Amino acid sequence: MTYLVTDYGKPFSVNGLGNKMRDWCDDAGLFHCSTHGLRKAGATIAAENGATDDELMAIFGWTTKKQTTLYTKQANRKKLAAGAIHKLRSEQTSIAVCPTPQGVGESETKSDENASKINARK
Repeated sequence: MTYLVTDYGKPFSVNGLGNKMRDWCDDAGLFHCSTHGLRKAGATIAAENGATDDELMAIFGWTTKKQTTLYTKQANRKKLAAGAIHKLRSEQTSIAVCPTPQGVGESETKSDENASKINARK
């Protein structure tokens, strides 16, 4: 089924549609957009909204999961990070994670051994 046709009523070729999209984006002042970029944005949005690999394959016409897993893995990582970021708050751990106001010397690290050196300077 053909939805977009050329000025001559014929289906676009792959390259022809890409070129026409470039013209449409330029006409709309969207110089940063391209067919590939819009497709990537759509796949990202769908994956972040819970689309599965099989659903992405159906939407975008991919025949293998090689491409879809890029989007679903990124979306899953983003969700995992959002759910775990609170675990970085220092009040939930007894280990100091930041150097003292005096800072850490050039050759020192923030290890437990050096933390005692820094505390001794106070």
